[in-house]
Amino acid sequence: MLNFILLQAAAGGAGYSNLIMIGVMVVIFYFFFIRPQQKKQKDQKTFSEGVAKGDQVITIGGIHGKVLSVDDSTVTLEIDKGAKMKIEKSSISMENTKRLAS
Repeated sequence: MLNFILLQAAAGGAGYSNLIMIGVMVVIFYFFFIRPQQKKQKDQKTFSEGVAKGDQVITIGGIHGKVLSVDDSTVTLEIDKGAKMKIEKSSISMENTKRLAS
């Protein structure tokens, strides 16, 4: 009988440790997955808003070009002499452009 009571008491205390483990997992997911992704999106937005005339950029599709003009949401690139292309600002790759500059 005493063993039965002790087993029930031990099982009741496990509920709090499960909640603590779930809380720890949520915190880990936030710091390793959600927060870095939000920071990356913020950096990409800041980068695309800061694109200026004369910058050498690479699009997400891999097209290299020089910025001729910048509008609200679009950018005109010069791909080759006389060849122009109008693209969305969001399609400029931040990572590849930084690699091109260094």
